[in-house]
Parts: sequence; structure tokens; C-alpha cells
Amino acid sequence: VLDPERASYGIDDYTFAIIQLAQTTLRSEIGKIELDKTFEERSHINTQVVSELDKASDPWGVKVFRYEIKNITPPHDVLAAMEKQMRAEREKRAVVLASEGSRDAVINAADGDKQKTIKESEAVKQQQINEAEGQAQAILAIATATAEGLRRIAEAVSLQGGFEAMQLRVAEQYIEQFGELAKESTTLVLPTNLSDVASVVATAMEAVKTNKGVATPGPHLVR
Repeated sequence: VLDPERASYGIDDYTFAIIQLAQTTLRSEIGKIELDKTFEERSHINTQVVSELDKASDPWGVKVFRYEIKNITPPHDVLAAMEKQMRAEREKRAVVLASEGSRDAVINAADGDKQKTIKESEAVKQQQINEAEGQAQAILAIATATAEGLRRIAEAVSLQGGFEAMQLRVAEQYIEQFGELAKESTTLVLPTNLSDVASVVATAMEAVKTNKGVATPGPHLVR
């Protein structure tokens, strides 16, 4: 009580008036929010009630410093409805969490399959690249060896007596080929002068001379 005169003559019973005003203000504030949030908004409700009481009680010479809600007890049917609502919310959250878990599992499995496919394709690609590089190196090595063989043959033929030596070697291979043919077939048509070795050699050398200006003997004629 700040002003006893106004508290005595300004109102008949300020205590009763304050209680009634507090109840009215409380109902008004609770009506502004959802029922399930009233327990969370106690501090806000208390502040609003004190503010309204302070405005109304000033002419009475009375000031309310604090108002506190001790407990909120809704009717049984309201409590049952609230419990049902909370149970439904919990079940809904459980279903949502389960569906999100299933979705995440499917996504993770799909990502795993995708990464596996990518890794396998990269492995196949790398294998093909390695095989291609190996084949290219093998072809290059064969080509290099063939070129080197041809170069050496050309150098040998250009030396003094080299062409004659090549002729002799060709004649030897000519004779060896007849021997191989005899092993592979039971019937063999032989030249009439095969018994004359000198004639065979001369024939082979004559063939080499004839082809000398046409093509250079390949490395397959030299062992």
C-alpha cells in the first residue's frame, strides 16, 4: 500500500479487486496461447498480469510487485485430450524418424553402389590403358628391332664381299627349304638337277641376282 487514503476511500476492498482483476487478466492471457504451451509461458503470463494490475491499482494507492502462477490444472477431459495429442505427436515423430532412417539407408546403399560401379569402371579403364600401352611398346620394340636388322643387312651387303656372302646364304636356305618340305609331305616334286648341288646354288644365286634391283632381301632370309 503506497497511499493509505486512496486505499481506504478510493475502493471498498482493494484486495478483493486485485484478486478479481488478476483472475480476469490470467484468463485473458491464457486464452491468447495454446493450451499445451501454457506450462512453458508461465513467466510471460506472470509479467503480463503484474503489468495489468499495476495499471489498474495505481488509483487505489496500491502497487503489486509480483504475481506467480503456482500450478495449472486443466479439467480431466482437457488433460485427456492433451495426453492424446502428445501421444499422437510422439507417434508421428517416431514414424518420421523411421522413414528418414529408411530413406538415409537407401541413399547410402545407392551411393555405395554408385561408388563401387565407378571404381570398377575406373579399374577396367586403367587395365585397358595399361594393356594398350603394353601393346604399343611391344609394337615399337618389334619395329625398332626390324629397322635395326634391315639397317645391319644393308650395311653388310654394301661391304666388300657382302653381296656374295648373302647370295651364298640364300642358296643355303633354298636347300634347307627342300629338306623341310620333304619332312612335311610324302609326295614332293623335285627339280631335275637337284642332285647337282652346284647347279642348285647357281640357280638360287641367279634368282637373287634377278631380284637384286627389285627388292632388298628381308630379315626373314637371315637366321
